[in-house]
Amino acid sequence: MAKLQLSVRSAKAWSLAHRLARRENCSIADIVERALEAYEIRETSREPAASFYARMAASSDAEDIDLEAIIKEGRKKHLGIDL
Repeated sequence: MAKLQLSVRSAKAWSLAHRLARRENCSIADIVERALEAYEIRETSREPAASFYARMAASSDAEDIDLEAIIKEGRKKHLGIDL
């Protein structure tokens, strides 16, 4: 199977990705993936899993956290479409 590639048409983005890859001593793909993941978290306000579990552990006195109960608490019943 052929390797997937990402084409960057911006000279500034290309230069920045290469400079960061050299400085971090990793691949350009790693730099792009990390940047896109950070962007996704910032723009969608999605909390990273590590901080979510840390927050849940801090707010709970028990050793085991019942994630099913936490999820059920946050669910809302859908009332259906208004015809």
